[in-house]
Amino acid sequence: MLAVAAVAGAVRDDPVGVYAAAATEVLDAFAADGVLDAPFALPELAADAVFPGALAIGFHFVDYVVHGWDVARSIGAPFELPAEVVAAAVPLVFAIPDGEFRAMDNAPFGLAQPVSGAATDYERILAHLGRSPQWSLASR
Repeated sequence: MLAVAAVAGAVRDDPVGVYAAAATEVLDAFAADGVLDAPFALPELAADAVFPGALAIGFHFVDYVVHGWDVARSIGAPFELPAEVVAAAVPLVFAIPDGEFRAMDNAPFGLAQPVSGAATDYERILAHLGRSPQWSLASR
């Protein structure tokens, strides 16, 4: 818990600096020789989940695609992504397994939600990762 408090304090004191340092660390890690083929264990997705580096990097991209929506919806701001960004995220998102493990405490995603046949690709992404695409601040 102390580590969380320390990080929260650092972010509160210098959000831009902390983000820039974290982004640099990620970019450096993903630029390492052989990273695209290196195996990445991602137990937060499933107990035995191992993915090649290229896909693990793609999952990081998915974080931005989905958490951008999360933040925008939580503050009542509009959010739209270019079609090519959404299209690039679709195969990555659907490589993430669904299953009962998502119902456990501290699961990284909720269970996939149903969507209509008329759902956009972005709505399908959000629903597959446990979000309700229709959720808004007003619907809380």
